Amino acid sequence: MTGLRIFEELLEVDYLPRSCSKAMRAVGVVEATCEEIFGLVMSMDGTRFEWDCSFQYGSLVEEVDGHTAILYHRLQLDWFSMFVWPRDLCYVRYWRRNDDGSYVVLFRSREHENCGPQPGYVRAHVESGGFNISPLKSRNGKSRTQVQHLMQIDLKGWGVGCISAFQQHCLLQMLNSVAGLREWFAQTDERGAPPRIPVMVNMASSSVSLKKTRKIDELSVPPAPSLYQMNAASRNSLLMDEYSDEDEEQMLEAEQEPYPTRSDYHVKRTALEEEPIEKIDLSCFSGNLRRDDCDNSRDCWRISDGNNFRVRSKHFCYNKTKIPAGKHLMDLVAVDWFKDSKRMDHVARRQGCAAQVASEKGFFSLIFNFQVPGSTHYSMVFYFVTRELVPGSLLQRFVDGDDEFRNSRLKLIPSVPKGSWIVRQSVGSTPCLLGKAVDCNYIRGPKYLEVDIDIGSSTVANGVLGLVTGVIRTLVVDMAFLVQANTTDELPERLIGAVRASHIELSSAIVPKLDVDPS
Repeated sequence: MTGLRIFEELLEVDYLPRSCSKAMRAVGVVEATCEEIFGLVMSMDGTRFEWDCSFQYGSLVEEVDGHTAILYHRLQLDWFSMFVWPRDLCYVRYWRRNDDGSYVVLFRSREHENCGPQPGYVRAHVESGGFNISPLKSRNGKSRTQVQHLMQIDLKGWGVGCISAFQQHCLLQMLNSVAGLREWFAQTDERGAPPRIPVMVNMASSSVSLKKTRKIDELSVPPAPSLYQMNAASRNSLLMDEYSDEDEEQMLEAEQEPYPTRSDYHVKRTALEEEPIEKIDLSCFSGNLRRDDCDNSRDCWRISDGNNFRVRSKHFCYNKTKIPAGKHLMDLVAVDWFKDSKRMDHVARRQGCAAQVASEKGFFSLIFNFQVPGSTHYSMVFYFVTRELVPGSLLQRFVDGDDEFRNSRLKLIPSVPKGSWIVRQSVGSTPCLLGKAVDCNYIRGPKYLEVDIDIGSSTVANGVLGLVTGVIRTLVVDMAFLVQANTTDELPERLIGAVRASHIELSSAIVPKLDVDPS
């Protein structure tokens, strides 16, 4: 009747949180631009009543940064409202704009000191949810956008356990907002109105009277940042920006060069394309996280196929084409999974680690140390090894360059082939320049370069991390590392290496024995 497609994620799959709630997704096409729909989805003012029939009231609890906020939300559910207590939510909302013009808005429940339980309301729990707003080809001169809305919510209370239809009915009512968006844009000419979110007063005390609760609705409502400002913030979000400033300058220069002929490519081979022929014996390397090449293995790693990732082609400067990455430049020989009460820096100094073994054999190592903050600090360390660096290659220039050059070139391509919808959307698959997104500390040893990547240094990365950490054991994550190529001499891009981490257990991390850092 609403013209929506409704999907339900199967409960027997192992990556969904175990609860009584189902994950359901509604998909529809709206005749509007992504920016217009995003602006409406982000609004929490009176316009939301016109398209979201499950909305009663919403306000801002805390703005964490330009992409992350804590919100309070009251639901307007029509299931025997005389007998069933109303529901409310406190959740973190994270958003981003992808380079294809699409928007992702994600929700997950979170406790907050200024948003305690409210009298007369049952606090529901959003396990995962959000919107994916993607552009489609226009038709008859009208903009078209695909809108996906997913929710996995536990409404709590006696109604959920006693009446199974209560949960599904309310969930479908919430998902029906996609149809509401479609009808709103079909019937209104008011486009581009700035979204407004009222600011919430302190709600920490559960003893707040209903009279005070009603007064919240009467507070003045300051305007939220305009859609233009939010888009500007998104464009400035370096986590999602594949191109550095140097890259843009190089592209302008490349456009002025004559298009190369086929014979030029046969005559001109870059040093990056030169590969060592003799393979490395991997049996002498080890890490505490085991390698297992079986598809259904858990708490392990394997080498990910380079063709799963797309990189810049030889012609990228002229037509922006990308190609499967193919063979790696270095061998991934070991992975360590560490934990400690403090952040673990310069792990390559640890006696007996893969980098030390490689150095003894005269090989060169590139180590990526992903540092995850928290009450317990974690580090996942990847050791890539090659017999020697090719002089003049882009990889050699990266290793021996200064930190500014390294930060402008080190690129990560992430992917989540197995995981819940919210995690796959939050991580995405957009390449990012690590040195521009988070703090990277480079430690150059005699036969190695270690890159300590501090995930906690970015509020945007922390927002994604908050969604991922709680369900890490349910995920399969692919990561590819490369040095970004900007000029025709450096192209095509080549992967340093790629790894797949499967269903990692926090409990399997060990405390490393690190020698005193001489620095």
